[in-house]
Amino acid sequence: MINTLLLDAAFSKPTERPPVWMMRQAGRFMPQYWEIKNKYSFLEMCKTPEIAADVTMLPVDLLDVDAAILFSDILVTAEAMGGDLSFTQGIGPKFANPVRTLADIEKLETEVGDKLQYVADAIKVIQQRLNGKIPLIGFAGAPFTVMSYLVEGGSSKDFKLTKLMLHNEPGLAHRLLAKIATVTADYLNLQIAAGVNAVQIFDSWAQALSWDDYTEFSHRYITGIISKLNRKDIPVISFCKGSSVFAPLMAEAKPDVISIDWNVDLLDIKNRLPKEVAVQGNLDPHILYADKKVIKERIYRLFERMRGENGFIFNLGHGIMPDIPFDNVKYAVEVVKEFRY
Repeated sequence: MINTLLLDAAFSKPTERPPVWMMRQAGRFMPQYWEIKNKYSFLEMCKTPEIAADVTMLPVDLLDVDAAILFSDILVTAEAMGGDLSFTQGIGPKFANPVRTLADIEKLETEVGDKLQYVADAIKVIQQRLNGKIPLIGFAGAPFTVMSYLVEGGSSKDFKLTKLMLHNEPGLAHRLLAKIATVTADYLNLQIAAGVNAVQIFDSWAQALSWDDYTEFSHRYITGIISKLNRKDIPVISFCKGSSVFAPLMAEAKPDVISIDWNVDLLDIKNRLPKEVAVQGNLDPHILYADKKVIKERIYRLFERMRGENGFIFNLGHGIMPDIPFDNVKYAVEVVKEFRY
């Protein structure tokens, strides 16, 4: 591989500068994304390997980032298990058959590799196009986050139904989480076998949980998933909203990298983690709305804070918002790539 910055940093090796990629880097802030999106539904884009490859390559070609991330969605596992999934513009994902009873849970399948073969096919197409230039990151949704969509039937502001299941029927919740975790581990191993160079687990809604509930209903399943991965030479990145609180616990699951939100000083959190655990983050994505001089100043402030630290990948504390100006994102990548320790 020509550019190994991301893999080196993920394994806490020295790098000449921080590698850069951004969550949601292939997405709605790009006019070129909309040229594709206006022709196909979101699920068609995910399920057609050539189109998924086209979208994955947009930030590689237009932003010159140090890693590509597979274009897909965290809910493809839930759909493969039997969820009736649709995406509506302005509303987001919906499951027409929410999972709320033992009977609903028992209907969910766990042998779903064949249904997710389109992801493996996309990975092969993307790797042909990347041709060893930069690493490709695969990913999956963490069990709690995927569970919340299945139980709520879509996005939620308060996760009321999900939390009711956790608190009133914990046995039911664990049955559902165990099934999702089995599928997730198999799915990530499918991606590794197909050729991804790193994987990230997204627990997008973990911040909805208390410490005890996170420990019982999220952390234990992520720990189990990571323990089952064929991870030789494949770094594992663990991300959750709430990582500024949960990072010390997340480290116990033995990921190589913890992706940190923007609510904490990055050096402080790194110093509280085991030496072998790298950090990723943690610029507030809202800074990318600001003037370019502010963007540069904030990135340099973060870099000066992390100077001398091995195991640091530059990223945002969460994904790029759809209305952030493309030029600002491009400028931020250029600023990172000009920097030298």
